[in-house]
Amino acid sequence: MKYICLIYDAEQELARMTPAEHAAFMGEYMALSDDLASRGQLAAGEELQPVSTATTLRERNGRLAMTDGPFAETREQLGGFFLIEARDLNDALAIAARIPSVRTGTVEVRPVVDHAAAAR
Repeated sequence: MKYICLIYDAEQELARMTPAEHAAFMGEYMALSDDLASRGQLAAGEELQPVSTATTLRERNGRLAMTDGPFAETREQLGGFFLIEARDLNDALAIAARIPSVRTGTVEVRPVVDHAAAAR
């Protein structure tokens, strides 16, 4: 089953890391990505550009509105994701617990709807 691990961190706190701290932090991400890929559990994973590059779209009453920035002002911002293959929720949670940002931010784990399976 596929699960998405949405990774939230406070961009300002990450920006305060020294170059050595940032390199070590990102090294943990690369090691985890390599390990999950070697096990066939990593379907996709990407780091996102800073929240300042986001554009939010909303349509209400037939009018489309575009706003620079995120949907909501929050302490932590969505910074990336892993799309993983896991046996079940417990397996997905065990994988998510290895994501470095679990120590510095928040990792949200959600099952992905398999529309192909539902159509069968």
